[in-house]
Amino acid sequence: MKRCWIALASVLLAACGGSAPQEKKAEARTEAVPAPKDNTDKLLPLNHVSAKVVPNHVLGNSALPGGTVGDYEAKGQKYQVFIVETASPQDAAILLLDTKGTMKDPEYMAAFGGYFGSDANGELFVFAKSKYLAGVAGLPRAKADPIARQLAVHLN
Repeated sequence: MKRCWIALASVLLAACGGSAPQEKKAEARTEAVPAPKDNTDKLLPLNHVSAKVVPNHVLGNSALPGGTVGDYEAKGQKYQVFIVETASPQDAAILLLDTKGTMKDPEYMAAFGGYFGSDANGELFVFAKSKYLAGVAGLPRAKADPIARQLAVHLN
């Protein structure tokens, strides 16, 4: 008789303890990620060719969520400018460090508070400004820096 009670108690504990966490996990997986905000109006107008809102992984970088990407061309050289809007300046700073982690040989730009290096797609200058993570891709540091500074002004 004692074995029956132990078996019954084990079955009841397993039944009660096993289903609730699975339901919570299922709910968490079904929550939709909000669509990124269209910040096309904050892109730089000079040399602008096109713009698009990317739903996830801006520039194909796994650390980046969705955002706005502008394509540019000047004197035969193509590059991209991107803007990712976050919920807070702290979130933008965390995203900056996450992006730094995907870069090869990131160099801290003390005067700017960003990083220059390269990722799988090429050269990348990235910085956080207020609640935005933004950057310039496809240009060497000397050319990316002034464009990034202009972009930072547009993010005010």
